[in-house]
Amino acid sequence: MFLSQREREKKRGEKMKRFQGKVAIVTASTQGIGFGIAQRLGLEGASVVISSRKQKNVDEAVEKLRTQGIEVIGVVCHVSNPQQRKNLIDKTVQKYGHIDVVVSNAAANPSVDNILDTQESVLDKLWDINVKTSILLLQSASPYLHKGSSVVFISSIGAYQPQASMGMYGVTKTALLGLTKALATEMAPNTRVNCVAPGFVPTHFADFITRNEDVRKSIEERTLLKRLGTTEDMAAATAFLASDDASYITGETVVVAGGIPSRL
Repeated sequence: MFLSQREREKKRGEKMKRFQGKVAIVTASTQGIGFGIAQRLGLEGASVVISSRKQKNVDEAVEKLRTQGIEVIGVVCHVSNPQQRKNLIDKTVQKYGHIDVVVSNAAANPSVDNILDTQESVLDKLWDINVKTSILLLQSASPYLHKGSSVVFISSIGAYQPQASMGMYGVTKTALLGLTKALATEMAPNTRVNCVAPGFVPTHFADFITRNEDVRKSIEERTLLKRLGTTEDMAAATAFLASDDASYITGETVVVAGGIPSRL
């Protein structure tokens, strides 16, 4: 059957709307990788629920997304706060009635100390925010996830070889790889659970690494593609795993690090 150019363009547009009619929660999503993911899902048709700790950041991010035609609401949520986690889920369900995608992106790295020099309070914070709150958030969200839903954890290349200055952070990100496997089994067959392990991306979160020109060049040299990653790179991988294009993929981690060695 012959299609006119307009019809072909319409079909291409429909194909790119992989999340039309779907609802996606992205935590820590007012800047950096989280914002990039929310933007990508929204541009592909999702109704997006974004969150972060500060109302000002939430309001500014919502405005940016709405100017791009994205259906979005913003909720203040410090993921370690039980009431704010509950409010994030409640506001989403009140507005949209269900949840199709959860992207767990919130993370902290409050210390560059060696693991054996790290204070217990810091160890607790790293574990709570980087691992435990991901579980607690899904405990609240899971009743509203239906057949065909998807969860994506955001881990790190550091999960495979934790660096000395980010040792415990890397260990918590390694835990997300195991959590992905365990929850993929537990939540099957209705919900798929996957993980993205970003390489080095020059965001505010990673600024203490990438702002140093010598360190930046060293990372680029270790990377087969000779560049740092972008938030768009991470968003593209996350959108793929969350979409029906990955409907036969669960329990897997996709390393998006430009070829930095991670595993065989």
